[in-house]
Amino acid sequence: MGENLQEEKAKQPPSREHLPRHIGFIMDGNGRWARQRGLPREMGHKSGAEAFRRIVRYCQEIGIPTITAYAFSTENWKRPKHEVDALMDLLGEYLADLSRFQKENVRLLVLGDVAPLREDLRASIIRAEEGSRNNTGMTVNIALNYGGRDEIVHAARKLAEACLRGEMAPEDIDEAALSGSLYTAGQPDPDVIIRPSGEMRLSNFLSWQSAYAELIFMRVLWPDFTPQHLNYALHQYAGRSRRFGGV
Repeated sequence: MGENLQEEKAKQPPSREHLPRHIGFIMDGNGRWARQRGLPREMGHKSGAEAFRRIVRYCQEIGIPTITAYAFSTENWKRPKHEVDALMDLLGEYLADLSRFQKENVRLLVLGDVAPLREDLRASIIRAEEGSRNNTGMTVNIALNYGGRDEIVHAARKLAEACLRGEMAPEDIDEAALSGSLYTAGQPDPDVIIRPSGEMRLSNFLSWQSAYAELIFMRVLWPDFTPQHLNYALHQYAGRSRRFGGV
């Protein structure tokens, strides 16, 4: 868990052939970052949003095709309303910046159940997804009102409905069919999931897709997460043997 950013491997990413195709980020530690500085939690989320923009730009620069960022879980509604509202405002600001998506050739997708979200945020999601649909560069997934178990339930219902309509038989349901019914259908599973803040769990993030993901936990809080921290994590990933059950 300890990371010494004075090490050589924090200065540059691994060579391109050793980079993952898909990185999942659990953006954790915003509240603690603010508390350590005597600031309201909302300021931690604002700094976390800045870190997210910084990491998206760097991932694009080094050639990561896909990232998924855990922005708001199905459990986060339990937080105080003013904090939830501040988070939604920040997400709305990011989604509304269509010119940046076009300039950077980024395709943006939102993963999760958007029905409970504010009407203006739902409209921003539609505009961002439609406006970036034809972009051919990096794909940025934002997991918003997302839960891994909820996603699997959602996929199971879709398959059950297809069976009821006579479009498929129950025996046709296999791993490929379920994967194709998830929010991430058509995308590669994450090769690595990175969680800063010192917590060592996935917290209901990409439960199905992470079956063979490498897990990297770091002590740095998300607002302080830099390209150097990512380089360090990517070297950890590159140094692991991925056998997928083989020898």
